[in-house]
Amino acid sequence: MVAEFAAIETRDLTKIYPGFWKSQQVQALTNLNLRVRQGEIFGLLGPNGSGKTTAIKLLLGLINATSGEALVMGQQAGDQDTRRRLGYLPEESYLYRFLNARQTMDFYARLFNMNRSQRRQAVDYYLDFVGLDPAVRGRRIGTYSKGQTRRVALAQALLNNPDLVIMDEPTSGLDPVGMLEIKNMILRLKAAGKTVLLSSHQLADVEDVCDRLVILYRGRVELEGALSDLLEVKDVFQLEARQVSPDLQVKLLEMAKAGGAEGIQTGRPRVRLEDLFKKLVDAKRRGETVAQSSRG
Repeated sequence: MVAEFAAIETRDLTKIYPGFWKSQQVQALTNLNLRVRQGEIFGLLGPNGSGKTTAIKLLLGLINATSGEALVMGQQAGDQDTRRRLGYLPEESYLYRFLNARQTMDFYARLFNMNRSQRRQAVDYYLDFVGLDPAVRGRRIGTYSKGQTRRVALAQALLNNPDLVIMDEPTSGLDPVGMLEIKNMILRLKAAGKTVLLSSHQLADVEDVCDRLVILYRGRVELEGALSDLLEVKDVFQLEARQVSPDLQVKLLEMAKAGGAEGIQTGRPRVRLEDLFKKLVDAKRRGETVAQSSRG
């Protein structure tokens, strides 16, 4: 039996944006390894500048990787036949403001070589799917609210009935009601057998819909797994002490060990945040400084 290919798979995917000088180069993504299963909702979570949009552009074949590999629906990213099976919702909706919703959808339907009957059916179906009020469908998009424009953009992304839908910040600029409605649409896509990859810098965007996610920071994967599992990971942080006396360094290492630290290195104890804060607060209540307690 042949194993089912992943909807998305990346292997050490790396992207470096060149600069005139080597010091001006930007490493936007470093050794990204993902495996998105067919039929799941997968999230890319991270702050602005963490590499989410770069990863999406690589998967769509809009830019080339510096190194590594990206497979989409079993084919190299950018494959023309595979692109026909994709839907893409960018962070900013670039729609013609002088067209109305029906004209916009009809224009994109023509790019998929749909005949007149197919276009009419698809336009009505997907505008209904995204919940765009029929009363505004004849108005120019330039008069639409952010939420209405977002709905048209999502309908356009679904127009070719894609197997994989990629969404970059799908709830960007929406009010709480609009955010909830977009989330419900994403869940409906999954129920219809679609695979969804969505990126966001807000945990609220992914926590209600994603089966699994990765957390990106400065182009690297920090955590990966189901959200319920990630929430059980205890907070840790790296504490680096520089230019301190040997006595104080020893005291810091003792505090780290007492707090259940992992991977301790001289001068760089890794401690549980909650334990270190408790010790420092207790010391302050006793009127001591860290330096004083190091001598005590």
